[in-house]
Amino acid sequence: MSANRWHRAFTEGGVEALASKGPGGARCKLDEARLRALKQELEAGPVAHGWDEDQCWNLARITELIEAKFGVGYTLGGVNALLHRIGWSVQVPARRAAERDEEKTAAWRDEQWPVINGRRRTLGPGCASRTRQARA
Repeated sequence: MSANRWHRAFTEGGVEALASKGPGGARCKLDEARLRALKQELEAGPVAHGWDEDQCWNLARITELIEAKFGVGYTLGGVNALLHRIGWSVQVPARRAAERDEEKTAAWRDEQWPVINGRRRTLGPGCASRTRQARA
C-alpha cells in the first residue's frame, strides 16, 4: 500500500511530493512562550500554587496547573511527555524527616550498626535439613 501511495504521489507531484512533512502526531497545545511560563511556574514550587501538604509535584497537580493557567487540557501521559520536552523528569524524593541530624545518623551508622549487624556465631557446621546430616 505504501509503495502505491508513493508512486501516486510521485506521479502527481514529482520528487517534491515525496518530501517529508515532518513528524506525525498532534502539535503541542502550548507555544514556546507558554512552555517557558510553565517552567517558571513549576520552579516556583507546589506551595506557590496552593499545595502546601508536601513539596512534591505530581502529574495530576501539573495537569491542574496547566488547565488553570493556560486553559488547556492534557492527559497525564501528555503532561509526562510535555515535562520531558522542557527538561523535567520524574523523580521520587527521598522521604526524610525534617528534624533529621546527619551527623548523629553518620555516627550511629559507624559505631552502632557494625555491632548490631555483626556475624552470627553458630555452634558448628550444620544444615537445616533433618534428613541430611552435617559433614564434619
